[in-house]
Amino acid sequence: MNTAGLAEAAATASAWRKEGLRVGLVPTMGWLHQGHISLIRRARRENDRVIVSIFVNPIQFGPNEDLDRYPRDLERDAAFCREAGVDVIFHPTAKEMYPEGFQSSISVAALTQTLCGRSRPAHFTGVCTVVGKLFNLLRPERAYFGQKDAQQATVVRRMVADLNMGVEVVVCPTVREEDGLAVSSRNVHLDAAERRAALCLFKALSSAREQVAAGVRDAAVLLGGMRAIIASEPAAAADYVEIVDPDSLLPVGRIEKKVLAALAVFIGKTRLIDNILLEP
Repeated sequence: MNTAGLAEAAATASAWRKEGLRVGLVPTMGWLHQGHISLIRRARRENDRVIVSIFVNPIQFGPNEDLDRYPRDLERDAAFCREAGVDVIFHPTAKEMYPEGFQSSISVAALTQTLCGRSRPAHFTGVCTVVGKLFNLLRPERAYFGQKDAQQATVVRRMVADLNMGVEVVVCPTVREEDGLAVSSRNVHLDAAERRAALCLFKALSSAREQVAAGVRDAAVLLGGMRAIIASEPAAAADYVEIVDPDSLLPVGRIEKKVLAALAVFIGKTRLIDNILLEP
C-alpha cells in the first residue's frame, strides 16, 4: 500500500483500468472508524483494487463550522487501511484539488434544500464538487458510502445519474456502537457526559421504529415522540427531526411505504446526524 498525491493516484488508477481491473473507491475525510472499515471491506470483496481517499474538503464547511476542529491523523488512518487491505490512499493537498483560479462547482438542486441542506446551504455543493472530481480523477467502477449520511448518498446518486458518470454508488448499512450510537469521526469531540447524552438520537429513532411496528402510521405522531425524546435530554438541541421519502427527501404524512426517519442534533457544540429506514 502506498500514499499518493493527485497525479500519482490518477496514473495508478488509469493503469489498473488498462489492465482490466475493477477499481473501488471509498471517499473519506479521514479519522477512520469502523464505519469506514466496513465500506473498505465491502469494496475489497467486490473489486480488484481499492482506493481510499483521505481529504478534509474545505469547501463543504460553512462559516463557523468545524473545519479546524475536524480530527486528522494520517498515520493512524494508514494503519487502518493497511489492515483492511487498501491498495492506495489518495491523500491530495487542498492546492492540488483546488488550484489557483479554481471556480467551478457541481450542485444538485431540490435534494439539497431539505434536512442538512437547510442549515448547511453550501455543504452539498462542496460534497458534489469534490466527489465529482474524485470520480473524474480515479474513474472507479464503484464508490462506497454509508447509510448514516443518507442525504449525501441520495444526492451523489442523483448527480451520477444526471451527469452520466457511470459509477455504481453502493450504500452500506450504518455501523453502531454496542449501545446504538452511530460511529462518526465527530464522536471524538464528545466528553463522557456528552457521549451518554448522544444516545438520545438512537433512542428517538428506535422509538419511531417501535411505534411503526405497533401499527402507528401518522408521521406527526412519530415526530412528536422523537422530538420529545430529544427535548428531554438537557445537553441536546435538535437541528431537525424529519420523516421523509428516501428518494425525494420530501416530508411524508403517513407511513404507507418505506420512509427515512432522519435527525440532526447538537450535543454541546458537536452536531451529530443519524437515520433509520422505517417500513410498515
